[in-house]
Amino acid sequence: MTSSPAADAAASLLAELVASGIRDVVISPGSRSQALALAASHLARQGAIRVHIRIDERVAGFTALGLARESGVPTAVVCTSGTAAAGLLPAAMEAFHSGVPLLLLTADRPPELRGVGANQATIQPGMFGPFVRWQHDAPVPGDGSWDGLGARATAAAMGADAASDALPGVRGPVHLNLPTREPLSSALPDDFAAVAGTAPTSDAGESYALERGPRTVVLAGADAGPAAEELSFAGSWPLIAEIVSGSRFGRYVVHGYREHLRDEQLGGRIERVVVLGHPTLSREATALLKRDDVDIVAVRSGGESLNLNGRTRAAASVSVAEGEADRAWLGEWMRASAASVIDLSENAPDQDGLHSTDLGARRDAMRAELEAVRRPLDRELLVDAVWRATWPHDRLMFGSSRLVRVADAVLGGKKVPVHSNRGLAGIDGTIATATGIAIASQADGAAGITRVLLGDLAFLHDVGALLLPPDETEPRIQVIVGNDGGGTIFDGLEVAASAPRADLDRVFYTPHTTGLEQLALAYGWAYQRITTRAALDQALTSPVAGRQIIEVPLPRE
Repeated sequence: MTSSPAADAAASLLAELVASGIRDVVISPGSRSQALALAASHLARQGAIRVHIRIDERVAGFTALGLARESGVPTAVVCTSGTAAAGLLPAAMEAFHSGVPLLLLTADRPPELRGVGANQATIQPGMFGPFVRWQHDAPVPGDGSWDGLGARATAAAMGADAASDALPGVRGPVHLNLPTREPLSSALPDDFAAVAGTAPTSDAGESYALERGPRTVVLAGADAGPAAEELSFAGSWPLIAEIVSGSRFGRYVVHGYREHLRDEQLGGRIERVVVLGHPTLSREATALLKRDDVDIVAVRSGGESLNLNGRTRAAASVSVAEGEADRAWLGEWMRASAASVIDLSENAPDQDGLHSTDLGARRDAMRAELEAVRRPLDRELLVDAVWRATWPHDRLMFGSSRLVRVADAVLGGKKVPVHSNRGLAGIDGTIATATGIAIASQADGAAGITRVLLGDLAFLHDVGALLLPPDETEPRIQVIVGNDGGGTIFDGLEVAASAPRADLDRVFYTPHTTGLEQLALAYGWAYQRITTRAALDQALTSPVAGRQIIEVPLPRE
């Protein structure tokens, strides 16, 4: 059977991607991308890759982002031409700013059908502009070859290609625009196969050795990971770790860091800040990074160098020079931290009262126990319950909702793998990203649950991500929605003090009456509505077999 140039080129590209370490491909359906989709499906049947189907390109992009976030290697996302390609832009922007490797494979019309009013044809070359490490408008198969594109694209996404744009050694998205002519596909030969390889690694450069002298703190932002705690321990420096950093654990983690950064005797005496990840959650940390009297060393991560004060030094990596630790400086921070620990756990039952022969004492003890069981949930109790139920084999995804700021303020130290789309701190694609994280972390039978903690508007913004194909294995995932009926995060912003209440409600708070239970039923998710801490603890610690939505009603104030 005669094959088409489009099918041959797609098969060659997919095989090359597999050889370059790609293990996951997310596909949105479309005619112009059919050769890529069929080649990927063929390799999936052989077990060379995993294919995930999403009908919405925006959801597909963020699902790929989640897969790449968790796995650390690029995920390819395939779509057809026209507005479909534009749907990948939000995920591409987040991947750029977060330093997540992503391959955007957009099918396109051939050059003779561009700019002449052809159906589903737009200006796709360069459409992702500054948000990609490398972009290439491939030749039409038959006019030129796609050979070598897979390896080059993977290297650029991993920061291993010196010719790619933006920061060397930093991962990010890559765009391959792939035009084809009819026939758009044909049957693939039975012997078409791919040999799995490993993704390239980049030489990020020499490590910068930090001398011991200055009074130093380590500031861990989103995606900093365990490296921040390791640096803090090696230098005997206080660790200021945002809850989304994945670094809030260890001997030197600082509790109540916002208060201490405002304290002139602690925050005011800082001479040097070593930054890992992207800090975004507190104004106190932002103010610290803007100070021109502080030496700031920032380890490169996303598409932009962190430089809020105009004099920050960028580093590929950092280490600690030999020398004596400043124990007095560390001790001041640790004493302040110990006094700032917040304990949201319930008091232990009054065993003496419960077993007392005095009827009054026993009645009071029983009343106290009933009040504890019936205690309604607030934001602090909600984030505490989710944090306590999550362990190192689990994954926790925070949405960019009010709840993540509450969690940052009250939660203690614990070594938990945490994810959050804080590159741009938008609410886009939270559920889709978490689904990708769940799929990747549970691959090959690995244990654990992925929990997503978000507000109701972030949930509704990504409700299309609830749709999963019936022939794909359900991930173990709990989407926990703190539902206060609108965007209460605006109550704490400047607009709340200046806008008329009616305008604040309609334009910012955006109240709604959506029935989450009906949405869960429509999309095939298990659902629970929970109002007490005891019931939430039970739901979070019970075995999870598939997809669950847990709705927790919350007051506005």
